[in-house]
Amino acid sequence: MKRLVFVRHGKAEDPSGNISDYERSLTIKGKMVSRTMAGRFRERGIPLAQFISSPAFRALETALIFADEIGINPSAIKLDNNLYFHPGVSRILLVINKIPDSVDTIILFGHNPSFTDLSDLLSRDGSGFIPKAGVVSLTFQTEVWSDIKFGSGEVEFFLKPDDAA
Repeated sequence: MKRLVFVRHGKAEDPSGNISDYERSLTIKGKMVSRTMAGRFRERGIPLAQFISSPAFRALETALIFADEIGINPSAIKLDNNLYFHPGVSRILLVINKIPDSVDTIILFGHNPSFTDLSDLLSRDGSGFIPKAGVVSLTFQTEVWSDIKFGSGEVEFFLKPDDAA
């Protein structure tokens, strides 16, 4: 079985002329909610996973928060430009299909609309909109990442910040 987890970055600073979209940081609230969501994810007891993040600062910050909460070495986080510079559904699917088959779980940190679109297309019954700091876990009955296709996954769980109360 393969598990693919989508984590949308937490709330980021509003765009401004002083800072590029790529460099925007999480807000204080975005960091707090991301830490809460990382704790909720840790409680699920998912085996150690490969972290792959968009290189945009807000996504990487979210990945670092999850790594800290779960006990993953931050240096193990892989950055993939396709999750930011070429974020289309087909491009992200290519990233997934190239994961070594020895890895059973990957956690992607990135952005909408691509994350919502891809998780929805990959899951047999759809997954729905991923809010900021939302976490969607899909499972696939295969041992090979290249077998993952649209409609081949099942939603294992969907953690939303609004449900954290």
